[in-house]
Amino acid sequence: MKIEKKIWPEYFGMVKSGTKNFELRLADFRCKPGDVLVLREWNPRSREYTGRRIEKRVREVFRTKGQRFYTKKDVDRYGFQVIGFR
Repeated sequence: MKIEKKIWPEYFGMVKSGTKNFELRLADFRCKPGDVLVLREWNPRSREYTGRRIEKRVREVFRTKGQRFYTKKDVDRYGFQVIGFR
């Protein structure tokens, strides 16, 4: 399955260069090893896609509810997932 998500420019660059090989995302969607994560670069200032994209195959997924980067309501509802890719 292909899963499309936004990614900010500074993180897109790190994924593209290979220095970042995981994503911490709100677990409000399902993914599993073998899925393809399509990361579309999103400019938060202009609120538009830049046109750059990268595809990464999901290697592993870890889910947790132990972090607090999002609203308590969303964390309680979804938890988190860490997505490792190749």
